[in-house]
Amino acid sequence: MYDFANSGYTTVVITAVFSAYFVAEVAGNAPWATFAWTAALAVSYALIMCTAPVIGAWADARAAKKSLLGATTLGCIAFTAALALIGHGDVAGGIALIILSNFFFGSGENLIAAFLPEIAEGEALGRVSGWGWSLGYCGGLVALGICLAYVTHAQGRGAPATEFVPVTMLITAAIFALACLPTFLFLRERAQPQPDGSTAVRAAFARLRETLRTAHRYRDLRRFLVCLVLYQAGIQTVIALAAIYAQQAMGFTTRDTLLLILVVNVTAALGAFAFGYVQDRLGHVPTIVLTLLGWVVTVLLAWRAEGPALFWVAANLVGVCLGSSQSAGRALVAYLSPPGRQAEFFGLWGLAVKLSSILGPLTYGAVTWLSGGDHRLAILITGGYFIAGIAIIAGVDAGRGRAAARDLQPVGADRAAR
Repeated sequence: MYDFANSGYTTVVITAVFSAYFVAEVAGNAPWATFAWTAALAVSYALIMCTAPVIGAWADARAAKKSLLGATTLGCIAFTAALALIGHGDVAGGIALIILSNFFFGSGENLIAAFLPEIAEGEALGRVSGWGWSLGYCGGLVALGICLAYVTHAQGRGAPATEFVPVTMLITAAIFALACLPTFLFLRERAQPQPDGSTAVRAAFARLRETLRTAHRYRDLRRFLVCLVLYQAGIQTVIALAAIYAQQAMGFTTRDTLLLILVVNVTAALGAFAFGYVQDRLGHVPTIVLTLLGWVVTVLLAWRAEGPALFWVAANLVGVCLGSSQSAGRALVAYLSPPGRQAEFFGLWGLAVKLSSILGPLTYGAVTWLSGGDHRLAILITGGYFIAGIAIIAGVDAGRGRAAARDLQPVGADRAAR
């Protein structure tokens, strides 16, 4: 249900509505507008990168995943609602609120993912993760559907974007607030605090030092995190810039873009659900390779599209690949994480995803700026990240990585043995 609740933020704010609104209305289609949008996201992801490992280690040491999740949820809801105040020319305000709302969203995303190993056994991680991603896309559909209905009504009476976009921000915040309630009412924190005689901050850093010290024992996880940075750079580019590409390169209106993203969310939900079972049957690594090959084909189709027909085909293939690759990556991290340290290792997962969220969109934004607005060239270069991901993941052995994670001793165990 938390996947259901928070998906409206990425779907409406980052992907479908506010991104294109920022470029076209807030920044007035300035040559630097797309780069400014990607730079704002990059700052927020850099903040998450700096804090995620410590937050994860703290959550493990104090069994505080749920309380920290509550704080990040409130932050994201509040700053999303505040985006309704942003109008034409308010570039600084828009950038500040995107940085803050996305920081709280990303931090909460890491914390909720760390519950996965507590509610699913190793053999079921793929399909349970798939259920979550699938339901998440359903949540995105609900938020997007309500926003689409409102935008259609508003445009029908001649309202400008500066009037209806702020309302969609309030709708998104309200849906997040309501849909997350089951998580906080029913989800139980199963982890137990692990006091070690030091303060929580010192304990967090001690656990991080242990992670780095024993890195050679989970080389497959380390290699997959490198792979994750590369292929997620491509995925995060599509998420952050889909609406901008649709409107700037394909000439879509706001209503056309909302309808496009709505359909993509349907195929994404189906892809996440189906590939959860495929992953448990085929294996984690082969499933991810299959989805990355799909991404390469998708990028080539979007690059070649001159009209809406081929672009719609590419967009629906995006949906299938998006849901499946995101779910498969989360499940593989859970599979390779040592027992009792899931939040810490999902902090590293978040670190990798956020690094990719800086790398990919900034590459796209820089290419469009330097090329005078050539969005087709930018999307073609994005495809290189998926090819690099396929090359790196070929060396990951999931079975070996799982065995290394099960053998990893908790912090202080080697000292106690001596």
